[in-house]
Amino acid sequence: MKTIHLVYHLGPRISCPDAIGRNLAVRLRDRYLVHLHDWKDSHAIVPGPNDILLGHPHPMPWTCFRRSLRRRGWRRIIIMSPYNHDELQVAFINPLIRRSDRYLAITGNYWFASIRSSSFAHWLPKMVHLDLAVDRNDFPPIKKQFNPPGTRRFVYIGGCHSGKNVSYLTEIANLLKGEAEIAWAGYGRPGIPGLKPLGFVDFSTIHGKEVISRYDFLLTVGRADANPATILEAMAWGLIPVCTPQSGYTGYTGIINVPLDDAVAAVAILRDLQLRSDEDLYRLQQLNWDLLDSYFTWDRFAQQVVDAIEGDASPALDAENWKRKWMLRWAALISPSSTIRPQNLARFAKASLARVRQVWQA
Repeated sequence: MKTIHLVYHLGPRISCPDAIGRNLAVRLRDRYLVHLHDWKDSHAIVPGPNDILLGHPHPMPWTCFRRSLRRRGWRRIIIMSPYNHDELQVAFINPLIRRSDRYLAITGNYWFASIRSSSFAHWLPKMVHLDLAVDRNDFPPIKKQFNPPGTRRFVYIGGCHSGKNVSYLTEIANLLKGEAEIAWAGYGRPGIPGLKPLGFVDFSTIHGKEVISRYDFLLTVGRADANPATILEAMAWGLIPVCTPQSGYTGYTGIINVPLDDAVAAVAILRDLQLRSDEDLYRLQQLNWDLLDSYFTWDRFAQQVVDAIEGDASPALDAENWKRKWMLRWAALISPSSTIRPQNLARFAKASLARVRQVWQA
């Protein structure tokens, strides 16, 4: 029997990224012996002759996946992590891709369709498009009735990092001031001006579900967001998602797209949604539920991972010219996750000290 060493976020939350490792592990255990490792751990896994390394590299050196990847003897090495074209977010993976057999890119169709025009075009031979999924038992239908036309509400769920483009939310909210409520469920500094703060909301609780049921639309306007799980979670609840194409999702009738950084055009779309008939919104809601049942499932997600495990393909990367190579090295160096930043140097030092202690005590 093959042994899978799954390196990913580990945690109890029903939301992603915790849900990814948990749901995948449950399904892989039907076929394999599975060992779980947190992506922040600093130990290196020693592979056996039939072992597969699968998971999410951490941006920091001396973390589990990156140290384990350098060990000889793996049957297969498969990277599985979010992808978009933002060099500052994903360039650190570039040297790791060469040592892997496959890269399962958790991303939306917008990003995967345009890889050829990105800085990562040379990765494409190794890449497999992996759509996210949602467990509808964790996110049951709660939107039984939409608010009356003209009084409908929007909610953003998420953090404040640059890829989320939250300043654009403020611009939209300012144009809609007095017309529509836009709320924010999440936390981060310095906050999102113009949005009603709900704070952290635990959606696994009855209270959390009651809070979200007051809203009609999820609004997310990412500039470089791989494919936020909140879109699928909102669909499962019965809210209608509204997002920029750069949030990953395009071409789905029940997911309404607004343009990036054109607040006037975006507000026109939101005003139209405010006045849509209930029948039209219920139609979109049902289309989304059908899509979740037929496509965005953890069974489909896991089967794509199994196909990569069972396959023997390990394509070479396309040629990478020196300009791209040095640009990606520079992007990785100046990335917010780079170890040269003061807040990350402390984390790196702590992880290194933990590793020294492990070796000393062994």
